[in-house]
Amino acid sequence: MKIVDVAPDSPLFGYVRPGYFIKSINGQKIVDIIDYRYKLSDDKVSIVFQSDQGKRLKYDFYDLAGDDLGLTFDEGKILVCRNDCIFCFVRQQPPGMRKSLYVKDEDYRLSFTHGNFITLSNTTKKDLNRIIRQRLSPIYISVHTTDDKLRRCIFKNEKLSSILPQLKYLTKNGITVHTQVVLCPGVNDGIYLEKTIDDLSELYPQVETLGVVPVGLTKFRNKLPDLRAYQPDEAKKIFDYIEKRQKDFLENFGSRFLWCADEFYIQAKRNFPDYHTYEKMSQFENGIGMAREFITMFNRRKKNLKNINSKKKIMFVTGYSAEGFLHNDIFPHLKDFNCTLKAVENKFWGKNVTVSGLLTGQDMLREAKMNVNKFETLVIPPNCLNSDNLFLDNMSLSQFQTALGKPVIKGSYNIYETLKEVLV
Repeated sequence: MKIVDVAPDSPLFGYVRPGYFIKSINGQKIVDIIDYRYKLSDDKVSIVFQSDQGKRLKYDFYDLAGDDLGLTFDEGKILVCRNDCIFCFVRQQPPGMRKSLYVKDEDYRLSFTHGNFITLSNTTKKDLNRIIRQRLSPIYISVHTTDDKLRRCIFKNEKLSSILPQLKYLTKNGITVHTQVVLCPGVNDGIYLEKTIDDLSELYPQVETLGVVPVGLTKFRNKLPDLRAYQPDEAKKIFDYIEKRQKDFLENFGSRFLWCADEFYIQAKRNFPDYHTYEKMSQFENGIGMAREFITMFNRRKKNLKNINSKKKIMFVTGYSAEGFLHNDIFPHLKDFNCTLKAVENKFWGKNVTVSGLLTGQDMLREAKMNVNKFETLVIPPNCLNSDNLFLDNMSLSQFQTALGKPVIKGSYNIYETLKEVLV
């Protein structure tokens, strides 16, 4: 494993440099970050490093208790997906995007470390045993359906292993699993969804949650399978069914087990459930509970708005999905401030893509320029930039701000904190 950075407060700072390699820990070869973290839990840790000149250095540590020693590593190659799913989002985008968007991640290690959903389609028995041995729990698994024939059709992979035996093997050996179904109208809903829920709930509590999210479709689907989005009446039937099943699970398990994505509630123009009904928010990053948390966090702090005295003109931009609850639940409380809300049409991906996290820099910049006289500062959604402050279309935040000619602030999931930053 190659070291790319050593933190100044690391006990190895000044002794080990970027470019060095870890050759072994306690005499065992280290193949990735999972191995590294696992071995650091030993009472005594002997690490052998190799310099960029080939010199070997050994350092001993005691009782690290999982401390990472302030080292950052080149993550190396990740395991990629070999399937050709009918709704694969990677295949629904044009060239010129961020490089990471073209990677079909199927790496069980990233499922453990980052909560990425995987299918287990390229996970070997050796990999499964490693997950169990090193307690890589929880992991996140895309099931989509437990019907093997349909699952192979969805994945376009006739060699795909049955999912239930894999799940049973993991859960029987103590691994906690969070699952998801990407639901496609007329494909894996109806009786297939009912079977999937039944099969996965039998593995509760080790299969701890099941999230149901609607298929995401862009305009870049030339030569791809013919799929469509859910209509409002269909979305209502989906969450009505899921809420009915939730009540049964809550009575039998003490947990709702099953949740549907915020998008279903938005499509059907229904209010989000109460905050406590999401329990541990285990599938927050999957778009389940995000809207309710946003509203709740604001409600808990909105009384403090009286301490802010400003008439600065602020415009918030968002996707069409969030516009409704922001307009109804948040902006009525901002009437004493000069704040406006503007939903941005996603011309880049197409009208079916309405979430703020998939807004590109060029679409938001277009909308902002059309309304440039209506604000002094622009606030953009927190989830439309990556850690390098790049939009999905590779435009940087600094390029965006230069082109706009006005201050641009990346908002937070707590709109009160955003207002405090912008207005005070």
